[in-house]
Amino acid sequence: MKTLSTIVAAALLTASAQAHAHDTWVEVNTPEVREGNVVHVDLKLGNHGNDHRDFKLHSLITLDNVSLSVMAPCGCEADLKPNLIGTAYEPKQGYWTAPYTTTKPGLHVVSHELDTLHGKIRAIKSAKTYFVVGPDPTATKGPLMRCDRPLGHPLELVPVTNPVTESGPNTPIRVRVLFEGKPLANGRVTFIPRGQQLAEEFDETFERRTDAKGEAEFTPTEANVILVVIHHKEAERSGDGYDATYYSAALTVAVPQVPFPKPAIKTTTASR
Repeated sequence: MKTLSTIVAAALLTASAQAHAHDTWVEVNTPEVREGNVVHVDLKLGNHGNDHRDFKLHSLITLDNVSLSVMAPCGCEADLKPNLIGTAYEPKQGYWTAPYTTTKPGLHVVSHELDTLHGKIRAIKSAKTYFVVGPDPTATKGPLMRCDRPLGHPLELVPVTNPVTESGPNTPIRVRVLFEGKPLANGRVTFIPRGQQLAEEFDETFERRTDAKGEAEFTPTEANVILVVIHHKEAERSGDGYDATYYSAALTVAVPQVPFPKPAIKTTTASR
């Protein structure tokens, strides 16, 4: 017969594993859209963390303590949480989705955060993805026109290369990992192509360690959706009701078969 202490220990271990392995991420149905058209934003929960090694869905995440928004280049923010609807007939299955009608040209970012408790573990998660409205990502100048500017998530994956306009087969995806605003060295960054099952332990094909600048790089060989994931644990960081804190961050990159068109070079006619 199991003792009470054994049952409690097992429950805490399960909660810890779930907090570490189940990550949230966001996707859009297209990384390129014309101004005035609709982008569908998806919020998903899956087993694709370092333990489960894949891109598969787990269940419908509870929306308590969840934020989801779209930020335009001007810094304007649209809250998508009130418009989220489930995609599955069965309760707690599928994922959440919401429409967003574009109104401004340029580079947009979808931002998601979650802060919750799993037993005695505090889980702080964040995720983002990018899309461009119109043919020129720099059409609107503003605080968010550049993808390499952090949003201020506790643990954050910041693109060094533009995940829309500089994405394609055999083109490196470069990211910088920031923890509380500072580069995180020797972090384990996982690049998961949709449909790929990663090897156990450390997969040298799809995983990298960050350098002293917190940077890591992966080069996809074909068009696909790539989920970039980083985990970080602060075992000594405790608080009211929890004994440790697990952080995770995700970035979704849609690698196109045909790269984003280069902006036309503007020329001027010299006056006579």
